[in-house]
Amino acid sequence: MRVLALIECPDHVCYRYRIAAFSEALRARGMTLTAEPLQHSGLPRWRQFLALRQVDVVVLQRKVLSLSQTWLLRRCAKRLVFDFDDAVFQRDSFSRKGSLSWQRTARFHSMVAAADTVLAGNDYLAGQAAERCDPAKVHVIPTCVNPALYPLSSHRRRGAEVQLAWIGSSSTLRGLRWAQPWLTAVGQQLPGIGLRLICDATLDTPDVHVMLRPWSSETEGEELAEADVGVSWLPDDSFTQGKCGLKVLQYMAAGLPVVTNPVGVHPEFVVPGETGYLVSQPDEWAAAISRLATDPELRRRMGQAGRRRVEQLYSVARWSDRFADLVAGCDTRVKLAG
Repeated sequence: MRVLALIECPDHVCYRYRIAAFSEALRARGMTLTAEPLQHSGLPRWRQFLALRQVDVVVLQRKVLSLSQTWLLRRCAKRLVFDFDDAVFQRDSFSRKGSLSWQRTARFHSMVAAADTVLAGNDYLAGQAAERCDPAKVHVIPTCVNPALYPLSSHRRRGAEVQLAWIGSSSTLRGLRWAQPWLTAVGQQLPGIGLRLICDATLDTPDVHVMLRPWSSETEGEELAEADVGVSWLPDDSFTQGKCGLKVLQYMAAGLPVVTNPVGVHPEFVVPGETGYLVSQPDEWAAAISRLATDPELRRRMGQAGRRRVEQLYSVARWSDRFADLVAGCDTRVKLAG
């Protein structure tokens, strides 16, 4: 059975973590996975869709198409799976036009209705899909990590020598820029503290020493393991309810305690006092990081608990069979959440 994923690009984080990570599980079921970028528009995209008649399963990732393109895709795909891990039915948190987009909503409605199976990255996204199609075909597959690819942090530093970690792309770095008051509070509490920024762009903040580490799929695990505390911050709005918390899972896989705000999936991942802290104000963020900075053993204990939580609940191994079943259409359950 041939499975073809239509994606943004092979190096895109969503493809690597949500589809390619399960390639071995698909192969074990007799399915071969290939991927190709979705053609931008017009005639090349129509030709691409017409060629889909040669494959058994099409997995479209994240893209919501025009109604005519959705119609053609549905006619050409023998089996159609739609996978998404963002609130693709609206504009993002930083849009000057506001979040509501009737066009995106209509396209999302059309796409989930056309798909045979819908794979959503969290419960909120699954609920949005289930309101617009048969709930029985909507399933939650969280974004997963392979813990074996992440060395554990040694937690050898103390005090202001501690390094915070933030990982992401230049597009998501905008959220960290919005968290400037939080970074300022940390810098005032622990003058000289460093932020290991694993990204394709840098951040200008006078209160924290930023150490830019260019992102690479080959080195991201080692880069995180060289840090001491993973940090994240999201604006609290409808778009971020659809975020699937990959960076937090990566921190936990690398044995880092996590300090973040209780937005979206963060409360599902972070157990306060056990794997990190959920904080709502800049001074609380600074206090939590200060406590962790002065206690390497606490960081180590929380980091190990986070690693176990990822292994048990959010690892590729935990979800491989479920993903393969749903792609192949073998699932017989009618529950909303997988």
